[in-house]
Amino acid sequence: MNPKIVFSDIDGTIINSERVLSATTIKAIKRIKDQVPVILISSRMPSAIKHLQQTAGIENYPLISYNGGIVMVNDKVVVDNAIPYNIVKDIVNFNISGNVHISLYNTNEWYVPRNDYWTKREINNTKIIPEILPNIEVLKLWEADKKGAHKIMCMGDEQDIDQIYSYMETNFGNDLHLYRSKNTYIEIAAKNISKKTAVEYILENVYPHIDIKNAAAFGDNFNDIEMLEAVGIGVSVANAKPEVHKVTKHTTLAGTEDGVAHFLNKNIIL
Repeated sequence: MNPKIVFSDIDGTIINSERVLSATTIKAIKRIKDQVPVILISSRMPSAIKHLQQTAGIENYPLISYNGGIVMVNDKVVVDNAIPYNIVKDIVNFNISGNVHISLYNTNEWYVPRNDYWTKREINNTKIIPEILPNIEVLKLWEADKKGAHKIMCMGDEQDIDQIYSYMETNFGNDLHLYRSKNTYIEIAAKNISKKTAVEYILENVYPHIDIKNAAAFGDNFNDIEMLEAVGIGVSVANAKPEVHKVTKHTTLAGTEDGVAHFLNKNIIL
């Protein structure tokens, strides 16, 4: 098997229950990283990925953020696809009552409307501290440059999430990728990007000598499916959604049981 390059999702896949890379995973990555590129790919913002790269000693490799909305090579943004300002504005105005918590992201900017349950939960997940600013005020900051969002995160009670999801699907179904990771969460990105498009960009522009059939990818959730289907070695962790298991030929241990490390140690012989 011996993959020539590795792409791994972060949350639910390569980090442990403390939301960090375990010593076992770090050791497995460091064993191969000088010969096999290891690239982290996530819906997280760049800074919430960078500290994990540094822990594993792979900060010299590309970074894929916002599910492919931003691709960074040598610390420079080479792919930049954001949700247009006018669509962000429309979504914020629809939620004028504020029932849904809307987090707005652009590159390493993360704005939350208030320090509520949802904010604290995401801080715990990502180890990043956001700026507290009402959505309307963020729009004012972004208006002059018509700055868009690389990601919008909607969080709230299931009934409220149902309502805003339906609104966005009806009005912006051709413009937005709506990913409902839980009944209380919606992750929103531009329609024309995905983890698959990011992987293809990296292979075509950074590692053109590596064929996608020799690439391994690890994932656990719906937004990993296209990527796992596209690579030659798609691997689901044991805790993955049933739909993810259906598209992968390989399964490893759960993310919290160092599944990625286990697969790398078993299948990459240097």
